This record gives sequence, structure tokens and C-alpha cells, in this order.
Amino acid sequence: MILFALPAHEPLAAALHDLAGLERGRVAVSRFANQELHAALETDPAGHACVVLGAVAPPDEHMLATLLLCHTLKKEGASTVTALLPYLGYARHDKAEPRKSRATAWLGALLHASGVDEVVAVDVHSSLVHQLFPIPLRSLSPAELFARELATLPLAEPTIVAPDAGARERCEAVRRAASIGRPVAYFAKERTREGIKHSVLHGTVSREAILVDDILDTGGTLVAACEALRRAGAEEMVVMVAHGLFTGRAWEQLRSLGVSRVYCTDTTPPPAGLGAVPVVVLSVAPLLAGWFKRP
Repeated sequence: MILFALPAHEPLAAALHDLAGLERGRVAVSRFANQELHAALETDPAGHACVVLGAVAPPDEHMLATLLLCHTLKKEGASTVTALLPYLGYARHDKAEPRKSRATAWLGALLHASGVDEVVAVDVHSSLVHQLFPIPLRSLSPAELFARELATLPLAEPTIVAPDAGARERCEAVRRAASIGRPVAYFAKERTREGIKHSVLHGTVSREAILVDDILDTGGTLVAACEALRRAGAEEMVVMVAHGLFTGRAWEQLRSLGVSRVYCTDTTPPPAGLGAVPVVVLSVAPLLAGWFKRP
């Protein structure tokens, strides 16, 4: 199996090479003078199973380079092409809404048309994404990674909390992996003109709350959840998300609301200057290596 990686994921590719023993393939992705992308393989993929460690989230150049590389590998005779997309961008565009694009289905069609046989990602946003993809999609859970970190914290009787009903399944996975006895609590969430509102808390929380979600984007959902948790009696909070995008500034309010630290993974390289809240970045390399080393 040969691993080809885009430059943005080079540290993760090096870790995968060491942990899973994947052979490294060489490719140069550049632009012609007219700014059109061009991929030139330096490793022959003919007859080999190939893995492309890429990205489909903005900037859009990442998606185009990933698709072009996948297509080139298949054109040159790769037996199979697996797109390893740690953060599956566009997965939140999965709803069927009149006169609005459904980019999740569009992305699946693009990957299929580019010769991709299978997609492997970490904590895909929802089960609906699998239905919209015309090729197999494997979503790997970071629950064990989070559980190992929770075991190092001085927590007496924490409660795992889902910021909305859609996050309950991933919260249950973390609760089981960490052997936490208290049941998961979750909020009913609604979006209003004023922003996100958490109206009803299902279950009870202790003074220590662990908020688990798939994405920290602007942080609006998590900020609203933390405000509601403080009203419910939580005093110390920890946030754990698979994908730390950290866009905008709203998420910086988390510390003032009682969040002692934020855990995320390196599915997407975290931006510089994350000083507002202590951020701990966990590597998904062991999780991905386990997938490729499976029998």
C-alpha cells in the first residue's frame, strides 16, 4: 500500500509511515503559468493499492489537488484509491432544502468521478452523509483518544454532555470508552434570529461537565451550551471535539464560562494564536494506523 500526502498533512503522513508501515509515494502538485493545477507522479502506482491523505475543506485548492491526485493515480493503474480525509468538509451540507445546494452529495459524486473507491474519515458529521455518498465511507471514532485523556484528569464524577441531540451517539461512545457511570445528558437546541438557544436539558449534570461534539467552528453552539450548563449547576467544564476549526472569535468566550481546556485532534491543522483557551491537540495517527493495520 502506497501513501500519497498533500503538504498540509505532511506531519500526519510521517507518523502514519512510522506507525502503519505504509510506503511513501512521491508526487508534485503545482500550477501552470495560467494557474491551472497539475499533478506529476514520481512513484509508479500501477497495480498497487494507494491512499491519498488529503483534504476537501477550504481553501478550495485542497479539494482540487486531492481530486486531481486521486484521478491521476487511477489513470496510471492504481488497483484501488482510498481517499483518507481526516476532516470531511462539506459534511454539514447534508439537508435537502429547496433552492439550496446539497454539497455533501456533490462532494460524494466528485470523489466517485475522480476514481476514489473508498473514503476514510474521522467522526463524520451525521449518518445521512453515508447515504449521500455513492462509494463506501468509513467514519472512525476518536472516543478512545478522548477517553485516554479523561483518565489523566482529576475528575471526581463527571457528566458527558451533548450540546444537541445529534451528538448523543458520539457522547455515548466516549462515556463507554472512559467507563463513566453517569448517563449522558443532552440539550434540545434551536436556532433563532438571535443565535443558538439551548432550551431543555435532558438528564442531570454534576459540577464537572465534559462537552463532546464533532466540530468547533465558530463555537456558538458550545458557548450557548456552556451558558446553559452553568445555569444548571456545572462549575468546571472541558470541551472535546474531533475537528478544531476555530473560526471567528465567539469560541474565546469559553474560558470565561468555566471551560478549563479544549481538546481537539489534528484532523485539520489548528490555526496559530489559540491563546484564549488552553487547547490540547491530539494526534489521530494511532487511530488511522489502526485502521490500515487491520487484518
